[in-house]
Amino acid sequence: MLLADSAQVAEGKLYILGGGWSVIGPDPAPSAVALKLEVDWHETERTHHWELFLEDADGQPVTFMTENGLESIEIRGELSAMRPEGLMEGTPIDIPMAINLGPLPIEPGSRFTWKFLLDGEAVEGGSIGFTTRALTL
Repeated sequence: MLLADSAQVAEGKLYILGGGWSVIGPDPAPSAVALKLEVDWHETERTHHWELFLEDADGQPVTFMTENGLESIEIRGELSAMRPEGLMEGTPIDIPMAINLGPLPIEPGSRFTWKFLLDGEAVEGGSIGFTTRALTL
């Protein structure tokens, strides 16, 4: 899992721009979460549910006000991995993911953590923290 300014997936590879930061802001800016999952051979050929959500320093969901009320910063989706022809049985299958985000309404001078779950379970390396710079006068 890696924080970046932008990321994309093409031909099974991650392409990352401005990757590897852990401090941002203080003003909201676009960002991306880049991930490379390894799906076990026996977990291929079926659909998996994933979730990515943002927590504050206290482990609470980060929320913001919308026209529909209070909402948390979270993204969900489905993925599946197919077994490529000719690959040795038992080989884990790579799934690169690039999740690009617009500027988020998060507090300057704070600490946050992105958490990634696959089928409701935490995965190894499935969290990454960052700090927003404080506003200066």
